[in-house]
Amino acid sequence: MTDSSSAKAKTGVEGLDDILSGGLSRGHVFLLEGAPGSGKTTIALQFLLEGGSIGERCIYITLSETEEELRDSALSHGKDIGDQVEIFELVPPESLLDADQQQSLLYSSDLELGETTKLIFEAFERVRPHRVVIDSLSEIRLLAQSSLRYRRQILAMKHFFSRSDATVLLLDDMTSEAMDKTVHSVVHGVIHLEQLAPDYGSERRRLRVLKYRGQSFRGGYHDFIIKTGGVAVFPRLRAVEHRSGFERSSLASGISAFDALLGGGIARGSSTLLIGPAGTGKSLFALQFVEAAIRRGERAAIFIFDEELGLLFSRTKEMGLDLEDLLDKGLIHIEQVDAAELSPGEFAQRVRDRVASFDAKTVVIDSINGYQAAMPEENALILHMHELLQYLNRQGANTFITVAQHGLVGDMKSPVDVTYLADTVILLRYFEAEGRVRRAISVIKKRTGQHEDTIREYTIGSNGLTLGEPLSGFQGILRGVPIFVGDRQPLLQTLDEDGANS
Repeated sequence: MTDSSSAKAKTGVEGLDDILSGGLSRGHVFLLEGAPGSGKTTIALQFLLEGGSIGERCIYITLSETEEELRDSALSHGKDIGDQVEIFELVPPESLLDADQQQSLLYSSDLELGETTKLIFEAFERVRPHRVVIDSLSEIRLLAQSSLRYRRQILAMKHFFSRSDATVLLLDDMTSEAMDKTVHSVVHGVIHLEQLAPDYGSERRRLRVLKYRGQSFRGGYHDFIIKTGGVAVFPRLRAVEHRSGFERSSLASGISAFDALLGGGIARGSSTLLIGPAGTGKSLFALQFVEAAIRRGERAAIFIFDEELGLLFSRTKEMGLDLEDLLDKGLIHIEQVDAAELSPGEFAQRVRDRVASFDAKTVVIDSINGYQAAMPEENALILHMHELLQYLNRQGANTFITVAQHGLVGDMKSPVDVTYLADTVILLRYFEAEGRVRRAISVIKKRTGQHEDTIREYTIGSNGLTLGEPLSGFQGILRGVPIFVGDRQPLLQTLDEDGANS
């Protein structure tokens, strides 16, 4: 049973059909181009195997790889071509390999090009396929030897295939010295693959649909990977396409002084930025909301870029929050993200999957500093974060992101300014008073309601986070060098070496 009557031929590539608005229009010729190693053959095999799985006749005409290489390539992804796909290995006739035969009155290229085209058409007529892959055009370009003959040959092939209502995928490895765009103007659509090599980390791959006649598609670059099983594409996230209804309520953290500072809590479906120097407890404040979400019967997803999970489990357990136990019970999803191995598109897809399949209503991204390492430039980070935060907000999820600033006291500098993206901004600071290094917290911004404009001291101990009364007797705390101007010092009591209050 085939789906030949449907308007689109699905590619069988996860995410690519979404970009192409359903797949490739049937009865047309498409170009899949990219440098060697970018994933053309893998996508082509997935395209044919998808057709074979629904009973369509498929043929792979190869001018560069052998049948054995193609079958081995499919097996490396756990797919057995079997008899689902006809593989036609096109080799030149023996006479064309004979040096004596090439020295004739006719140019050998005339014989080779004509014979090659004839063999392609004969193989097509024999199989009468619904789907065709020709690999690769660089061989035909070399045989044509001129742009005019090459264009005529491509046009002849296009007209031949159009009469048969077959969907054809032409592969081009772009190895010619001159970037000949002849095929671009002839084919119905063009998919361009790129492979990038960052200064550090694994290679990054992305694709872009350059052209698709009479069809809307998702433009721009989309990250993709080649994994066991084939190619997986991560369509660029557009938050405007994802809306869901939910009730905007106020969510408390469980620490009364902290909630008072926040004006009662944070609004559901909002984003919160925790910003401050290293060691101020940004992660702990975010995890406080995770614990509160678990108590409400919700699930949470935590993505850690910087800290090793074993260390995180150990130190939070000492403060009464057993993340490992919550993980074993299926109440949270937590994973350590390697920015050097993960593209921004794949990370966004992972977050989306956790919200959709795991039903996570609280998402923690710790930290933006690690996330930035996966970005080619700062502008890309801002755009990625904007779409991701907007998407999470529209799903009714609460997002907590952290940014580590450079410096400890005095002037602070952030690696990237994302404060305007977040709905709530919480500022953490060190300050010195009475010969001790202390910590202070303040809410700088809250779009969804009123909040205290005070500064409160807080401590991190075996019982977790403890916030004190507003520090009304000091000035200059946020600069790290406070000046006492009051008649009393409302600082939190600390413990001396013997455990007594001091």
